[in-house]
Amino acid sequence: MEEQVTWQRKFYTITIGQAISLIGSSAVQFALVWWLTIETGSAIVLSLATLLIYLPYVVLGPFAGVWVDRLKRKPVIIFADLFTAFVALVFSVVFFFGKPPYWAVFIALGVRSIAGVFHTPAIQAIIPMLVPQEQIMKANSVKQFLQTGSLFLGPVMGASMFAVWPMGFILLTDVAGALIACSAVAIIKIPELLQEQKETSHFFSEVKEGIAEYLKNKRLFYVTLVTIICFLFILPEEALYPLVVSNIFNGTEWHVSAVNVTFCLGMMVGAAGIGRFSKKIKNKLSMSMIGLLVLAVVSLLWGILPHNTVGFLLFIVLCFFVGVGININSIPYVSYLQENIPPQKQGRVLSLYGSITSISLPFGLIIAGPVAEIFGVMFYFIFAGIVSIIVIFVYIIFTLMLKSKPTRF
Repeated sequence: MEEQVTWQRKFYTITIGQAISLIGSSAVQFALVWWLTIETGSAIVLSLATLLIYLPYVVLGPFAGVWVDRLKRKPVIIFADLFTAFVALVFSVVFFFGKPPYWAVFIALGVRSIAGVFHTPAIQAIIPMLVPQEQIMKANSVKQFLQTGSLFLGPVMGASMFAVWPMGFILLTDVAGALIACSAVAIIKIPELLQEQKETSHFFSEVKEGIAEYLKNKRLFYVTLVTIICFLFILPEEALYPLVVSNIFNGTEWHVSAVNVTFCLGMMVGAAGIGRFSKKIKNKLSMSMIGLLVLAVVSLLWGILPHNTVGFLLFIVLCFFVGVGININSIPYVSYLQENIPPQKQGRVLSLYGSITSISLPFGLIIAGPVAEIFGVMFYFIFAGIVSIIVIFVYIIFTLMLKSKPTRF
């Protein structure tokens, strides 16, 4: 019992600190993206902004995971949070001096993401070091539930601040949140792995070791490949949400906030459901595919909505199911990695997963931006949904064929 109280105290202290920090970060990101929406009203501009948010994960992700495994993970987490605070402070000053050019906001969004490239795999990699293995998926569900609660509050706070505060003040909320997160991590003792002469290892050979973990697990490889292909079409939709609300449904920042809140409610329900039935979920990768299918179907349904008040209300309802689908897809998948990948390699494997899924966004935006600009946002939703559904069903048929006739990978 004492051991259970100890790991729960450590886990909840760090997780709550990170959730508080995320409130400020999500409020800031909401305000920056909405500022671009109001200023430009362009699908291409929003696509570029979203591209810069994800680009650091694509470029740095495979290498960041190696450093997470080489270094002590606690200092990595603290430094990443402090870096976020520093960047927010700098760009707060920029906004205080007047209206910055659009490229400055692009830089603000991109540079803030650099810290996340190191922060996300480090946080994910310490969970198996704090939590008993049989509790990992439940712990991930709790973490996701609390962080989604922050995403729930962030857009509301962002919309409220956007209406009354200058952007310079809004950015300072990111500074306060990062400092709280740093303090929570600093007071907790996190066990560290023995460093097995990593300084003598070749850096790129360690990157290859992370790739090898996917290649040697045939089913994990196929599920990851399907996820990447579907994300190639689905993830760019995130960049188009504000434009849908603004141009299709003639909404304001409060309507965008309502969309984000409903989306977060769905994520909370999805996380709570996974946590509640975590012990009954035996096939985590199959559950992940179910979540991906939900995202594909919702995308298709979005595209056929009427462009009126009823359509907007249905759009909000479907955003709820997007939130549910995301956590049904991600929590079991990450839990599978945490349970099956050696602890010494989890940083690079988890980071690599973030990179290979994020790489689908910039490539997807190359298609999504022009298609949405020429044919309309709703047309792109239909296109993305149909393609993703086809890819998932091809995977299902292929999996059934493998079961009937085993092949070597």
